[in-house]
Amino acid sequence: MAVWALGINHTTAPLDLRGRFAFALDQIAPTLHGLRASLAGGSRHPQVETAILSTCNRTEIYCAAPTAAPEHTLRWLAQSGGVSAELLHAHSYHLENGLAARHAFRVASGLDSMVLGEAQILGQMKNAVRAAEGAGALGSTLNQLFQRSFAVAKEVRSSTDIGAHSISMAAAAVRLAGQLFEDLSQIRVLFVGAGEMIELCATHFAARNPRQIAIANRTLERGEKLATRLGGSVMRLADLPEHLHEFDAVVSCTASQLPIIGLGAIERAIRRRRHRPMFMVDLAVPRDIEPEVKQLGDVYLYTVDDLAGVVQTAQASRQAAVAQAEAIIDAGVQSFLHWLDLRQPAGQGAAVVPLIQQLNRQTDAWRAAEIARAKKLLARGEDIDTVLEALSRGLTQKMLHGSLAELRSGDAAAREQTAQTIERLFLRAHGKGAL
Repeated sequence: MAVWALGINHTTAPLDLRGRFAFALDQIAPTLHGLRASLAGGSRHPQVETAILSTCNRTEIYCAAPTAAPEHTLRWLAQSGGVSAELLHAHSYHLENGLAARHAFRVASGLDSMVLGEAQILGQMKNAVRAAEGAGALGSTLNQLFQRSFAVAKEVRSSTDIGAHSISMAAAAVRLAGQLFEDLSQIRVLFVGAGEMIELCATHFAARNPRQIAIANRTLERGEKLATRLGGSVMRLADLPEHLHEFDAVVSCTASQLPIIGLGAIERAIRRRRHRPMFMVDLAVPRDIEPEVKQLGDVYLYTVDDLAGVVQTAQASRQAAVAQAEAIIDAGVQSFLHWLDLRQPAGQGAAVVPLIQQLNRQTDAWRAAEIARAKKLLARGEDIDTVLEALSRGLTQKMLHGSLAELRSGDAAAREQTAQTIERLFLRAHGKGAL
């Protein structure tokens, strides 16, 4: 079975290109169905397994099939984002087997994140796995890959200091706001959206006790829950343009596919504010705020990519933890490759797992037959020691029958080879005094 990963992230692709390939959770299932249909249609990949991880910093496709098809996957992804395959190829990466596993383990452990050691990506990866399971796209190979990713991430988190003192995107936003405003307790802050990232940012800002906190969301119910917890107010997203001028800081992160805060709305807000500065953070991919807003003189707009420099500042002191984490990941990769190797299809070496399964079925059948025979003897009143002796003799004879038959057949060279194999399998432990 081949495993491959295709992706773009914050180090390989600009924000606007990443925005073309951002999938909300409710889009994952139909997208996976389309990908699987494309890979299976008239090709060698009728049993392909797929999963998609999509966050503000990355979109990655993980696949497993008898043979790898990264080029087909790239063409499909390019078409879904409305760009040429050549453009996507220039900004993407594709990894196979061990390298794909290593990448998945590093992503889950927070080593490939903009914020080194951040834990949010692990939850996002688990959501991606649940979505793939719900879509019926996750088979045994990818399930094993991701479960091992989670186990490695847990070990990295518990055994190293990789997450110690990391600066989150939310903390970086607060730090930048503090550089613009002398006293954050005097500002009014508006949060657009009510998802996990907004909740995290709002919690960080709330710790500074701003003058006002407001939540603007498409549905009032979810916005009200967050506003109540933070002691803030709530408004409908449709009312946002009329209230923008009231806020000194705006942090936005929604799942909208198009900008919801336009240049014209910000220009009107700035005029009504008499050109007092406005701090804005757009954490959404695709963008929530039109990029032209950044050209306005009284607006300080930051995107997820703009925050990169801030979140890198505390990373140098954690290089020892990174080395420890990489060692844990190396061991995880070798373990996964061994698991994968045991499941090689015919023609690529011994298919060990099917053989093990067949041996287990055969020995279970022998055991069941001997137990049934023993029960009949006991029911007839046979002595229990006699029954146990017959049971053990029957099992050993069944287990040794094939080996003994091989020893008696074939030419001398074949018998010698069989003898060596039998000695290695059955007599090695006794020769060392084991048991």
